[in-house]
Amino acid sequence: MAEEAKQIDIDEAEDKKIENLVQFLSFTLGDEEYGVDILCVQEIRSWEPVSRIPNVPSYEKGVVNLRGAIVPIIDLRERFGIGHLEYTTLTVVVVLQIRTESEQSRVMGVVVDSVSDVIDVDKKTIQSAPNFGAKVSTEFINGLASVNERMVMLLDVEKLLKLDDLNDEDKR
Repeated sequence: MAEEAKQIDIDEAEDKKIENLVQFLSFTLGDEEYGVDILCVQEIRSWEPVSRIPNVPSYEKGVVNLRGAIVPIIDLRERFGIGHLEYTTLTVVVVLQIRTESEQSRVMGVVVDSVSDVIDVDKKTIQSAPNFGAKVSTEFINGLASVNERMVMLLDVEKLLKLDDLNDEDKR
């Protein structure tokens, strides 16, 4: 009986541990590693030429037709001020999707240097983004996680996908 009770306690502890885990797709931009909630990732594609849209910020690369849906593509390196890197066969587009409050789906592709892997992060270990002052924007960072001795910046996909807001910001 005592062993059964001990096993139940262990099982409950494991369930709680699993309950606190969140999975992120990690990718690199330069020397930094970032992560997005795996539930927001629709697919991962190789870079392909886009149809340019006039009068948009330089980080908005254009649009692609993805099975009948027009998907905007933004370069995260440029959006985050890391600089442009020539696109190669290793350049990847991560297609992200969220549901808006009105239950509409919003889809966007983000250009990244390379995809690393899927990482499990305990919600309790996620640290909030540090405040660097007004000159450094951390608006897209949900938090920081340490995974296998690596620091991963966890991005807020909802804020990332609000292109309308980004355009308004650039016009000010």
